[in-house]
Amino acid sequence: MKYALLIYDKPGSHEALADDERDAVYGEYFALRNDPRCTDGAELQAAQTATTVRVDGGKALTTDGPFADTKEVLGGYYVFEASDLDQAIEFAARIPAARLGGAVEVRPVVER
Repeated sequence: MKYALLIYDKPGSHEALADDERDAVYGEYFALRNDPRCTDGAELQAAQTATTVRVDGGKALTTDGPFADTKEVLGGYYVFEASDLDQAIEFAARIPAARLGGAVEVRPVVER
């Protein structure tokens, strides 16, 4: 089964690290991406670059910025192939954002 691992960063958490620590953290992200069970993934641009779209009365309305103000910001994702939820959680726990004040949401992917 595939799981989407949605990475919510604590704003400023990576920038607060010393250069060598930040380089090591990014190395961890790249290593996870290279795991053969990881079938896709990407870092997202900053939340300020987002545009939110809603439709009201058949007309598209756009708003600059993310959908909602939160303490964490969706910063990227992985798609991970796992035999069960426990295996996906184990992988998610290795994502640096989870220990740097953020969170990782694990959600099964609907495959059609």
